[in-house]
Amino acid sequence: MVRSGTKPATADTWWLPRGVVALRGRIFEKVNGDRTVTLPDAAHGPDVFERVYAHPAANGRSAGAGLSDLFWYWLSPGPEVHQEHLEPGERYEDVAAATRRMLAGSSAELAAAAGRAVARVLDTVPDTRISLVRLRDLVMPAWAEFCYEMVFREPCPPRARELITAHADDVINALKCTGLRHPGRRARLTAYLRERVAAGDVPHELPASLSPQEQVHYLQGTMFNTAVVQLSEATAHVLLALARHPEVQQRVWAHPDDDRYLTHVLDETMRLYPLFGIAHRITTDAIPLDEHTTLPAGSVVCFSYPGYHATGYDRPDAFDPDRWDTLSAKDAHFIPFGVAANRPCPAWRLSPLVLRAAVREVLRRFRLDSTASHTRSNPHRAPCLLIPRGLSPQPRRTEALRRFVRVRDGVEDVTRSVRQLVLGTVMVLHARRQRLAERYFEESPAGRCPVAHQGGNRG
Repeated sequence: MVRSGTKPATADTWWLPRGVVALRGRIFEKVNGDRTVTLPDAAHGPDVFERVYAHPAANGRSAGAGLSDLFWYWLSPGPEVHQEHLEPGERYEDVAAATRRMLAGSSAELAAAAGRAVARVLDTVPDTRISLVRLRDLVMPAWAEFCYEMVFREPCPPRARELITAHADDVINALKCTGLRHPGRRARLTAYLRERVAAGDVPHELPASLSPQEQVHYLQGTMFNTAVVQLSEATAHVLLALARHPEVQQRVWAHPDDDRYLTHVLDETMRLYPLFGIAHRITTDAIPLDEHTTLPAGSVVCFSYPGYHATGYDRPDAFDPDRWDTLSAKDAHFIPFGVAANRPCPAWRLSPLVLRAAVREVLRRFRLDSTASHTRSNPHRAPCLLIPRGLSPQPRRTEALRRFVRVRDGVEDVTRSVRQLVLGTVMVLHARRQRLAERYFEESPAGRCPVAHQGGNRG
């Protein structure tokens, strides 16, 4: 699974040398080798994308893909027991069942818990002046608390929130190639969770097929990495879209009980800015691609969510929540949580509930304004002005801040892209030297190799 930011940004400033962007793209494309096909493409449209993605043989997760070494490097410790990267079989079923148990709850309870977590974070934002924030940074501690409460069924202490936030931030920055990995930050959370699991503090039944150390890594990777990161990224995307489209924001704020329209806003945001860039799968048997071509077993298929989401719509590049008045999500080219036939995201029910609660809590307190660019990869963490409700700021002051955001965003685009090229190259080379996934499957085809398990903790 390629998360938000793992592919090069597609909307760098026009004056950035194109060679830098092209070179960065080629480095990442080369990781997978030659036996790779990306769908949809010029020859194979959304119908082929759907058919191949749902094919039973498109079920390999890590073994045999060069890209897996890179993801295991980014996601360690514990990528070998991460729910997204486990190979099909009993261990996956055991882990998936544990995740479903943790995510269970009534809609009202989940929404209320999310609203409270976001409210606690917003309580720290001044209500007497305009604040310039990075939306992802603002909301990540709230989702750290929310996920902690789902796992431990108790209020999140400050120390745990700090450990979870530092770990999740480190993972997503590495995935976006805006920063290197910091194994020490990850190790501190691992140690904390090891103590809690050993003490029997987790009130859920953890996967019995995993060792105690693997159970710790499962919690860290699935609940305190992916869940926190994806909820933070999704919230930042929705709020930034509202900040850039004031008429949509005004309608959502003026009608806080209109679930239908807010759901349309969420759907349009996830269509235009899907959290997954590319989901890679390894074929375990031959799959017909078309009447002339068959993908042999061992092929790497990259499913492009942005490419698929751009097909079948009028003005696909426009942000238009009203398009969903006449569209059904199940009939459109729209898979924000994957496809049911191929291991969809386990949070497909929870995410819309808690995102609606988060958006409403933010808009109840603040008006949002941003002149920053909005791309799927969201590498700038969504700069935004928070204008307290009831505050009447001076127009000149507001406009000056808007200009500052715009200029800083343009400058950061250039410096960040160069940094992504350098850091991305360093991490690709480091991952290839460690060969975490490749060694793991070489040494233990059954998927329980302690040597590779230890390797996942190294920086």
